[in-house]
Amino acid sequence: MFRLQHQRRLSWMPWLYFSLKPEHRVWAEAWQAEVQAALIAMETVEIGPGAFVAPEAHVFAEPGRKVVIGAGAAIAAEAFIHGPVVLGDHASVNPHAVLDGGRAGITIGAGTRIAVGATIYAFDHGMAPDRPIREQRVRSQGITIGKDVWIGARAGITDGVTIGDGAVVAMGAVVTRDVEPGMIVGGVPAKVIRPR
Repeated sequence: MFRLQHQRRLSWMPWLYFSLKPEHRVWAEAWQAEVQAALIAMETVEIGPGAFVAPEAHVFAEPGRKVVIGAGAAIAAEAFIHGPVVLGDHASVNPHAVLDGGRAGITIGAGTRIAVGATIYAFDHGMAPDRPIREQRVRSQGITIGKDVWIGARAGITDGVTIGDGAVVAMGAVVTRDVEPGMIVGGVPAKVIRPR
């Protein structure tokens, strides 16, 4: 019973996995090996050593839409990831975050943190008035997020955006333009607040 509860705790707070005591690490690593092997058997996924993937995460990576999870990276429970997505070493995706790579993909640098409920969509569709929304053409330019970036809770990032290394996106911000390295942005649409 304790182990099942501890697995749930790790799924929702995966940063705890990386500081487990040796006696817990033994069963946790075996559990993760099973979870990751099952995911690799079903989807086009590559998982680096020491990574954590919650069994309740929704990772979809059909051929041509690969998901790469770097060494020591983490994906929490109820995160939704649809490739193509590359998650750098020691990056993390927290609960209820949504990452959809469209056709062009999402690339996330090493050590970047994606907080609870962030939405990152690397596609968009037209809004021409001569046809219904469901019939509009879809475009995908891709999204690049640098190293050591913090994407705050419930923030949104739209297709075509590049966020530079070390930037911070405030909670609830909607990023529609590129963010320079080391800048803090916030608001809707997001604007520069100050340098980090």
